[in-house]
Amino acid sequence: MENAQSSFSISVRGSSLTGLSRRVVEQQLLTRERASELLEAAQKHHCSFLRETLDQSEIDRARLLHCASEDSGMPLLDLTAFDLAQRPLEMVDSRFLETHGVLPLFQRGSKVFLAVPDPSDVTGLDAFTFQTGFGVEAILVDADLLDRVIHDIVSGISSELADLTEDDSLAHMGEEGPAEAQTQNAEVDTPVVRFVKKIFMDAIRQHASDIHIEPYEEKLRIRYRLDGVLHEIATPPLSLSTRIVARIKILSRLDIAERRIPQDGRMKLRLAKDHEIDFRVSTLPTQFGEKVVIRVLDNSGAALGLETLGLEPAQFQLYEKAIGKPHGMILVTGPTGSGKTVSLYSALSTLNSPAVNISSVEDPIEINLPGINQVNINEKAHLNFSTALRAFLRQDPDIIMVGEIRDLETADIAIKASQTGHLVLSTLHTNDAPATIIRLLNMGVEPFNVAASVHLIMAQRLIRRLCGTCRKPVEHPEEVLIRAGFPRSEDMEKLKLFGPGGCDECTGGYKGRTGIFQVMPVSEAVTGLIIRNAGQDEIEQQAETEGVMTLRQAGLIKVRSGLTSLDEVLRVTSS
Repeated sequence: MENAQSSFSISVRGSSLTGLSRRVVEQQLLTRERASELLEAAQKHHCSFLRETLDQSEIDRARLLHCASEDSGMPLLDLTAFDLAQRPLEMVDSRFLETHGVLPLFQRGSKVFLAVPDPSDVTGLDAFTFQTGFGVEAILVDADLLDRVIHDIVSGISSELADLTEDDSLAHMGEEGPAEAQTQNAEVDTPVVRFVKKIFMDAIRQHASDIHIEPYEEKLRIRYRLDGVLHEIATPPLSLSTRIVARIKILSRLDIAERRIPQDGRMKLRLAKDHEIDFRVSTLPTQFGEKVVIRVLDNSGAALGLETLGLEPAQFQLYEKAIGKPHGMILVTGPTGSGKTVSLYSALSTLNSPAVNISSVEDPIEINLPGINQVNINEKAHLNFSTALRAFLRQDPDIIMVGEIRDLETADIAIKASQTGHLVLSTLHTNDAPATIIRLLNMGVEPFNVAASVHLIMAQRLIRRLCGTCRKPVEHPEEVLIRAGFPRSEDMEKLKLFGPGGCDECTGGYKGRTGIFQVMPVSEAVTGLIIRNAGQDEIEQQAETEGVMTLRQAGLIKVRSGLTSLDEVLRVTSS
């Protein structure tokens, strides 16, 4: 029996060397005596031989990890050679990483590849599978390096910022004092300069629409809005808050000495000769410091054709017909971030020609449109929507775009312009098309003016598109489909619906966004309801009678086509 066992292990001082301990002796990385000591210590400390050896021995770490990879059959990866910026960000939070000590590296279909520090410890793998539902493939990495990477992710601070926490010369940066002195200090604060630039560049690379920098009692949180959904990216120490905000204020030409009132500014980043990114900056004093929200305006990727908006064929024809009229008003409605500006720009781009004079007043100008006279609001100079509109009417315009109707004065001027031979396009913040009419009436616009001037109202939302690479078939109970808006007469068994999968080419199974729309022409029947001050319910019923789709119905069309998921449409629309 003893002879049989000796063929599989090396016996030292009564302890049997097997697996990795035996392999390191065979590879002459350790003596038998030292390997046995470490094995006994690992058993005493309730850890693996690999962990104990890495912690206690002078052994070559790279060769030891190579032996562990060969012994376990697990692939070995040098984390320093891996682009961590490509890792999936939304699967687990930083607390999970810190607790379980594993790191998602990339995804292939329904399988996620996890960096692990020890082949013998599968608790992190099991926890990841339980929490996410994904299958896993383990990849062995150096434990110390993995710990440092996870620490950097959890703290939200890169290695180049590590010296900041001990830099006493910057400790008072951002406190009350002359703006010139603060500017001078901030400019030499090189790690903060690098970190802020990294925030911007990562946001551009990930196609984020907004950056949120938020101070709380114990931490600073940085989030990106990706395809309409906020994702936590980093949590730097709160002590860096004033320095980061000061740097952003300098870049956007704001007063860094003033932290008691909100401020608005802009900055520009040139990536190439013909590619510039605009950032619109807004600061807001909060309980624990200034919150900063930065809108990322990348004009290079803006597609401005009407056909790219996502309108259904019948809706497309209505919108195209409305913008082709010589006068009247077209209103695009929806909440902030619903794509209203792109819809208006697409119309202007279609109408733009040397034969017409087009002017727009915006706050701010988001996309430069050659051939169109674009005016940026400047409240400090008393240039607002109403004053710009009055000036436009003296400039022989054919088409006018008003970035937003915010008050009765602007609404009255815009309506009068639409009644005197001009085509006026504008936006309002309302939930749907019928609510827009009620909003104008509540502003104080006379019903006959609304009825005579508004030709078409288009409400819209943006929904995330399923990734074409990893989308997967899903099934929903029939009652869920009916509650969502599918008709009972529809054959539910023939519905082929899809949901998000997840791969390294997308964010949580989604990639990009498209629009869903409610396009309501102001018909004779609707005009009659407006003149007699009918309520929103009556207008909605008339629109339904005339075949106007709700936002939910438009969304379900895209669910049927596999373009998006039912959950996404339910998230964005109300029934």
